[in-house]
Amino acid sequence: MSTEEERAELDARAREGETVVPGGTGGKSLEAQEHLAEGRRRGGHHGGQTRKEQIGSEGYHEMGKKGGLSTKDKSGGERAAEEGITIDESKFKTRSS
Repeated sequence: MSTEEERAELDARAREGETVVPGGTGGKSLEAQEHLAEGRRRGGHHGGQTRKEQIGSEGYHEMGKKGGLSTKDKSGGERAAEEGITIDESKFKTRSS
């Protein structure tokens, strides 16, 4: 069997829900499982850690404040405005360092 045929077979098995790549749990295709496994091998960040690094602790805190105010009916920004809560969106800026 050629490499292309092997990959096609593994992809078909992955699409049926089988984990065919170690660490690829949850991937719906061979390629998705490979990406998941690669991220785990690199020690990928958990949750919002990457975003926190991008916008800094203050920006992440402000973003959380806004998100915590959101409801099914209104966005966090709308609710903050109604309730007079100030959210400093200038802290959301991505760090360029």
